[in-house]
Amino acid sequence: MRRPRAPAGAQPDAVAALAESLAVLLDAGLPPRSAWEATAGYGAHPLADRVANTLRHQLSCASALLQAADTDDVRMLAVAWRVAERAGAPLGHALRAMAETLRDAAETEREVDVALSGPRATARLVSWLPAVGAVLAGALGADLVGALGSAPGAISVGAGVLLMLAGRWWMRALVTCAVARPLPQGLAEELIAVGLAGGVSIGAAREIVREAAEESGLGSLDERGAARVLRLASAAGAPAGELLTAAARQQRRTARAEGRRRATTLGVRLMVPVGACVLPSFVLLAVAPLVLSLLSSTTAGL
Repeated sequence: MRRPRAPAGAQPDAVAALAESLAVLLDAGLPPRSAWEATAGYGAHPLADRVANTLRHQLSCASALLQAADTDDVRMLAVAWRVAERAGAPLGHALRAMAETLRDAAETEREVDVALSGPRATARLVSWLPAVGAVLAGALGADLVGALGSAPGAISVGAGVLLMLAGRWWMRALVTCAVARPLPQGLAEELIAVGLAGGVSIGAAREIVREAAEESGLGSLDERGAARVLRLASAAGAPAGELLTAAARQQRRTARAEGRRRATTLGVRLMVPVGACVLPSFVLLAVAPLVLSLLSSTTAGL
């Protein structure tokens, strides 16, 4: 039985809620291990149970969290925890910063999902148009099986099926590309700001973030925006952490607008496979067999 699709934004929202709960417990004075055990006992998130079980054999909470990570959302949380540990930054601050990032990602995902609901339903409906047309042609008297016995009929049906499958694949690829959720924008800036909150130098904070991201499996983060902000902070003598946080928020707002724009333009882009594949397939599967049947019956009557 097919599982129902999880609501858009549900996963990052759940991880963000867990991070906020942990931040509150840590700020209240609980040790990290006790905070994880408390959240596991409360049933806040399945991740808390996995981390609490792993901590029975692990000394480091960051290592236990990374070992239990199964999604990029959880890996981001693990990276923030590890950066805070190595830089000596407050864990509560690091978790709240990551929770805000995940909340923004969830909101972006929801907005894109709403904007995509129309084009996605249209693509699903239109992709079946050639098959429906073939059924209607058969109901009107077209002999699809008989059409396969002639060369023109076989070519028509074969090409129609191939075009229908190509159109479905093309439209599915466009929708998948539109709903793809990369790592949140501004992640490097947010993590470097966490490292700087621990009092380490800018170079040390960037190195800690790079190592933590590589160890977690997130790969190399885009630090070009962070480098520009750090140059500005150095030239102006301004607090780099605050500038990085502001830049990260702005990048996330821009990414949200870009996601809405991408979803809006999908409806127009879907017209390309409709015109190139779906409509020709409809003609070949519905109209051509009907015409061939009429011609064959006319010829047979002469």
